[in-house]
Amino acid sequence: MNWQELITHYGYFAIVVGTFFEGETILVLAGVLAHHGYLNLYGVMGSAFIGTLFGDQLYFLIGRRKGMKWINARPKYKRKVRKIFRLLNRHQILLILGFRFLYGIRTVTPFVLGAAGISPKLYVPLNLLGAGVWAIVVGLLGYWFGQAIQVILEQLHHYEYWFLSILAAFAVIVALAMYLRRQKR
Repeated sequence: MNWQELITHYGYFAIVVGTFFEGETILVLAGVLAHHGYLNLYGVMGSAFIGTLFGDQLYFLIGRRKGMKWINARPKYKRKVRKIFRLLNRHQILLILGFRFLYGIRTVTPFVLGAAGISPKLYVPLNLLGAGVWAIVVGLLGYWFGQAIQVILEQLHHYEYWFLSILAAFAVIVALAMYLRRQKR
């Protein structure tokens, strides 16, 4: 089985698993693959939605069950936890909706929200909405990134001769400089 068949057969499952644990890189790459026809964009976004939704629900429940004791036992999160609490005190709804877009605190936020005693009645619907928006936005960004890569590669093809000529000239200059340097010694 070649890599294209692997992507076609297991790509959506890999997206679910990848977004369950983290997500952005997996989803952007999946969007690029969707642009190139290996995956369906709607399937990519749907798989990402499922993975991130269930992952963050699980982390939220662990936070509710284990509480701050579990979080405090991990000192490397101390600075992030303080930042999350500051955001939580000022922008509770916006934080729950948009934590997936906050680099650096994305993965620990559901734990903290659970440990902070946020009601599941508030968290679950906002998590559903936030997961949907995130899957669509990041999936589309990956898709458009794939399109940009294709345009750049097509443009590079037109300038391939010049690019290779400049690269060859640069290599000759470096080789000549190294030769002259050795001769000086």
